[in-house]
Amino acid sequence: MSETRRDGRRFVLVLYALIVGLTGVLGFVLGEVIDLGAPPRLFFLLPLPPTGPGFALYGMVTVAVALGVPLGLVVYLSDRLDAETA
Repeated sequence: MSETRRDGRRFVLVLYALIVGLTGVLGFVLGEVIDLGAPPRLFFLLPLPPTGPGFALYGMVTVAVALGVPLGLVVYLSDRLDAETA
């Protein structure tokens, strides 16, 4: 694997972590400042408390899965296509 490719993967992972972390911070702030009413339900199954930490966890897990699954598929397909062409 070339150095440029590693740098690109590291950049994407850092960006992914920053986005998930920012989502947690914003969820915490909104959950503490605004009365959002009904408690969030993680994947429509697991009820979370309608507090700052509950909304932070909900936002972080939701964004992590929504971004992580397509990102994982891209990495998998990229590696598979590179192996076929090499």
